Amino acid sequence: MSKKIIIVGGVAGGMSAATRLRRLMEDAQIIIFEKGPFVSFANCGLPYYLSGEISDRQSLLVQTPTSLQARFGLDVRPFHEVLAIHPESKTVTVKNDTQTFTESYDALILSPGAKPVVPPIPGLAAATNVYTLRNVPDVDQIMTALETTNPQQATIIGAGFIGLEMAENLRKKGLAVTIVEQAPQVLPALDEEMAAFVKQELQKNDVQVLTNNSVVGFKNAGQEIELADGTILQSDLTILAVGVKPDSTLAKNAGLELGRKGGILVDQHYQTSIPDIYAVGDAIVVKQQITNTDTLISLASPANRQGRQVADVIAGLPRKNRGSIGTAIVRVFDTVAASTGLSERSAQQAGLNVQVVHTTGKNHAGYYPGATDLTLKLIFDPQTGEIFGAQGVGADGVDKRIDVLATAIKGGLTIFDLPELELTYAPPFGVAKDPVNMIGYAAMNLAEGLSDNIQWYQLDDALEQGKILLDVRNPNELANSGQIKQAHNIPLDTLRCRLPELDPKQSYIVSCHSGLRSYIAERILKQAGFKVENLDGAFVLYQTIKPEEIEYV
Repeated sequence: MSKKIIIVGGVAGGMSAATRLRRLMEDAQIIIFEKGPFVSFANCGLPYYLSGEISDRQSLLVQTPTSLQARFGLDVRPFHEVLAIHPESKTVTVKNDTQTFTESYDALILSPGAKPVVPPIPGLAAATNVYTLRNVPDVDQIMTALETTNPQQATIIGAGFIGLEMAENLRKKGLAVTIVEQAPQVLPALDEEMAAFVKQELQKNDVQVLTNNSVVGFKNAGQEIELADGTILQSDLTILAVGVKPDSTLAKNAGLELGRKGGILVDQHYQTSIPDIYAVGDAIVVKQQITNTDTLISLASPANRQGRQVADVIAGLPRKNRGSIGTAIVRVFDTVAASTGLSERSAQQAGLNVQVVHTTGKNHAGYYPGATDLTLKLIFDPQTGEIFGAQGVGADGVDKRIDVLATAIKGGLTIFDLPELELTYAPPFGVAKDPVNMIGYAAMNLAEGLSDNIQWYQLDDALEQGKILLDVRNPNELANSGQIKQAHNIPLDTLRCRLPELDPKQSYIVSCHSGLRSYIAERILKQAGFKVENLDGAFVLYQTIKPEEIEYV
């Protein structure tokens, strides 16, 4: 007897499950209920349609019910909302435009996804120009507003991935854009100093960035936005992008056990607390693979993988959910920022033994035209070498390096393995010592005691304690780029002959442009008997996160 499987929700998790099930179970009856008009669309591409970078709306629609029926024999029903689940009778109540009916199942897969967080802000209900972006109807509404009301000023509330993508694309559309973020930084998923590069790029493109602030009210039908500090913003178009939460109301009403922030609890086989009901995608609680703690990861790649795996489970294949590490990337104008695993902040909060290191290099050979800076950050355990996470910022090549580091984490590699990785090299594509190799070397130097570093946020206290900052750049670099306040300059190439100028009883911190020359200086000084630390990330990082501490001579 063939099995009847109902899937609630399409897009990444649901449709991956449906198509994999068909490839494994040709005789199964597979029904997909989708409450919206589109069961398979590229929601990650929606912001780029607004600016015209993606010009064809139809290209956002990956599959249609007709194409899915023709190729996979799937019964896809858009505009069908599942109102209730009845586990005792193994049925669901479904409503469409014309009727409400009951459908039975042998196995039920929930893939409801996540929904935008809409804070209870006074005046929001009366605002006529405030939108969220999660699906094609949402982008259609925003596009209609752009075409019919000719807005001049846009406000983005929230500076996460979606908020920054919307800011870029609305700016490219010609609107003046302001971002309001409650956290002290943009991209709260990144550590502060790495996110500072993104803020710099936003400001370079005339996007106003207001951090440490929040919206407390909408006035005049949304045309005026009141902030916590009393500022009033004029806004013709406002995008709410303060985050998402699991769309788990249906599961809750059915009696399924929920966990973190209302996410659906599942076991390693995606089984919920009720037999024959499974769940995947943004709505479920997953294990953070590094800490083995419960978390929510709303990303397309894990959702697609989960959909395939739950199909394998239902078909009888031995498949387990091994957890996720949360690898993500965003483009903001000409800057790319990406991360994988834990941030420094989250690793410390988890009580791990944390060491971090930053390196700055080139995306490809410096002598080949078009080379650009690429800054990497590695979070690791200096005793075991375990890699907890990584972040990268640059114009090009960030995706490759973070993908390699994400693979290293998933594969259980340590910092001692990174220099051994043999990555492709030719001048247009990389360097002989790839940035991933180099950050491995830098981490090894710390782990093996050849180097000691100090972080940007520790520098002020260290100087107050009497340590002296030595800048080993050349004088022309200081004249052109400025220098950190209180720094003393001794160029690296003259350091050996000027050692008598330094006090052997004094503690020093060395810095250069990117960290390479200061490491050489550190080794010279240490072998001469001096107490010295290297300012991690060096001048390029410090001037980005603390521009007010740079003086020009």
